[in-house]
This record gives sequence, C-alpha cells and structure tokens, in this order.
Amino acid sequence: MSRVKFSNIAQIIEQRIDSGDYPVSAKLPTHRVLATELNTTPVTVAKAYKLLADKGRLESFVGRGTFVSQPTSLAQAIVPTDDNEHFNFSILQPCLYKNIEPLQRAYQSVAVKLSAQLIGYTEHSGHQAHRQAGVDWAKKYGLDGGSVDNTVLTNGAQHALSLLVDALTEPGDTIAVEALTYPGILAIANIAERKVVGVTMDAQGMNPQALDEVIKTQHPKLVIVVPSHQNPTGITMPESRRRDIAKVINENAIHLIEDDIYGFLNQGKVAAISNFSPQYSFHISSLSKAISPAMRCGFIKAPAEKVALLNAHIRANIWLSSPLNYMAATELVDSNQAFEMAELQRQTAVSRQALARKILPEITCDATGYHIWLPLPVYWTLDQFMIAAKQRDLIVSSGSFFCCEGSEARHVRLSLMSINTEQRLEQGLTALKALLDSRCDSSFPF
Repeated sequence: MSRVKFSNIAQIIEQRIDSGDYPVSAKLPTHRVLATELNTTPVTVAKAYKLLADKGRLESFVGRGTFVSQPTSLAQAIVPTDDNEHFNFSILQPCLYKNIEPLQRAYQSVAVKLSAQLIGYTEHSGHQAHRQAGVDWAKKYGLDGGSVDNTVLTNGAQHALSLLVDALTEPGDTIAVEALTYPGILAIANIAERKVVGVTMDAQGMNPQALDEVIKTQHPKLVIVVPSHQNPTGITMPESRRRDIAKVINENAIHLIEDDIYGFLNQGKVAAISNFSPQYSFHISSLSKAISPAMRCGFIKAPAEKVALLNAHIRANIWLSSPLNYMAATELVDSNQAFEMAELQRQTAVSRQALARKILPEITCDATGYHIWLPLPVYWTLDQFMIAAKQRDLIVSSGSFFCCEGSEARHVRLSLMSINTEQRLEQGLTALKALLDSRCDSSFPF
C-alpha cells in the first residue's frame, strides 16, 4: 500500500481535529465506518490512525476505540509568529525590542575581546568568569550560597531541566510536579519516559501537605517547582510557603528542582526554596525571560557532590554552552545593564497587567508577571473558545496544555509581553474581550 494514501487520510483526520469536527477526547469512527465515508479500505484507515497515534494526536484503547488525544505538545502551547496579522498571546518572553540596543552593544564590545582561550574548549561547563556572572545574577533575586564551584552553565533553562531529569532519574521513574505545570516539563518527561504526578495547588502554590502525601504514596524520585510567577497560574510563593516546601523536601530526603526563571519579576528579593534545603536542591536561573531567549544562558546551582555528575552529562551531550553568548551575558551582568534590563521588563509587565485588568474584568488572579491565567465564562467550553480565538487571529494557550493527568482547567494562558507595542496589545485585548462576551456560535459541531 502506498504511504501517500494513508498519509492523505491522516491529513484529513488531522484537519478535522484542528477544525473541531473531532474535539478533544471525542471517539473516532471505526475503521470500517470511516473507510466507507472516505472511499478507502479499513486497513488504510488503521494505518492512518497509527500514524496519528505516533504523532500524539490520537490514542487507542483495546475494546474502547480510538480517541482524540489531549493536546500537550509544547509546540502547540507556544506558537511563534513572524507577522503582524495575529495577536500572539502564547509566548512568554520579554518585550524584545526594548533589549535590542543594549544587546547590540554587549556583543560588539565582546567581539574585540575574543581570544584563542575564549573560542576553544574549556574545563567544567564553562569559564569561571561566566559562572560568576550566573552566581551574581541568581543572588540578586534571592539565591544564597552560589559559587563558581557549585554553579554550572547550560543552554538555557529548558536544557537545565532536561539535564537534571536525565542525571537524577531513570526511565520509568516518577516526577512530582505542580498539578498545573509548564508544558516543557511534561514534554521532557514524555520524551525521557518518566511518569509525572501532579501535586495539588492552592492560592500560595504547591501545597506542602499534598506534596508530602504524594512523596509517601507515589514515591517520586524528583520534585519540580516554579516558585515565582508560576507558569501557568501566575502564583508567587511567599517565603513561609517556600520554607514549608523545603521542610517536606528535607524530611523526605528527595531531590528538588527549583525552576526560578521568573524570580527577577518579584518586586523585592524573595528567598529561594533552595536556601532552606541546599543539600537536596538544584536551583535554575536563566537570562531568557529577562534579556533574550536567543542567548541560551542558563545556570544551575547544585549540591557540591553533584556538580561532577552534571558536568559529565554536559560534556556527553553538548560539551559546553557557547562561551560567545556567555561573554555577552557576563558583560551585561558585570556592567549592571542586565539588572537594568530586567527591571525595565518588570515595570513593563506591571503596566501591561494593569491594562489587561482594565479591559478584562474577568481576571481574578493577582499576578504581576508576564502572563495571566484567564478563566472562561460558563457559556464557553475550552475547545470551542480555542477554535473561535484561532478564527479571529488570537493565539492563546489552552489550559489543557498545562494539566497533569487527573487535573483540568477551564482557563487560557495569555502572555502580555510577546506583542511588541502597547497599542497593538490593547487592540488584541479588546478583540479578546469581545470574543469572551459573545456567546458560543451554535454552528459548532459539538
């Protein structure tokens, strides 16, 4: 049988999924029924279903049939666009146009400082001066105990997460995460064949009692927490909650990954969870959200006895992060420009949050960071809203992307920073408000 034929059938099915004809969790027709409709054979339909199952669009259960999968793809949650036709509320990144000039100056400055030593291989995960910049960056926003000896350099925070999961767990192990969590974590776990278990959250973030119960009953090897401006809920843990989480970690002697990439958005310094559990904690910070995702500059502060393990993993998969990017990052940190740029982004976020609350009274959370966790009116289903938003060139992230197994959310996540100008952001928010106020079109096929 020609691959083209069943690939074409798969494309038809995928178009029906994207259009909403086959909504999330819907049961698809049997092979024979769909074969009759599309004038093909049941074998061809079966191969098309298998192709889509391999892509993660469908899942099959013996005796029950084939169903549309819950969308958890990282690529679906974060949709880059290079045009002005869409209002892109999906990407959590700084307002990049505000950072271009200082970045240009930093790269121009370091270009004349290149040497054979700086453009060659180096020991550890990178040069000492560059690790010191990571120490200084994280210390500014609440991390104690960092040094050039316990800090390693990574290709951004996503690489840091993947590296730590690979180094600290094995296939089949369980990882505890927030019940609503960053889909990049779910993507890493899926590819690495790790299981995830969601921990109940409350108004202050991950619940320590629930975490203790999960550790004792599910026996995870690792806990991952986003303590500041949590993605997607926007919650920032107060210090008291951070201490409580650290207490649970210490009592159970379990590894913690503290993904603290949004710490710079806090109005004042907030102590890291890692400060209260240094022997078990791996603290991640990064310049991606404050300066530029393209720099790929991430930092891990690790327990001293684990640094050699992390360096070995780094050498095995990337050898080292680019010293060229870290030269520019160090230039920005040492000159204090990095902190000035971060503060400008924080102020921009506060201003845009105020604008969003003015236009969207539906906002009930008190987030002050880059994004909003927006509840939908009762007359909208999540699938219907996502389809309607797409038809209006509004790119938002479905709450389903952030749900661990057993959790659910009738929300969408809105990034307020990826649209360059305040004028265009206001236009997009106004269009979103009009959609929220409208009633679901009765022509939807479900």
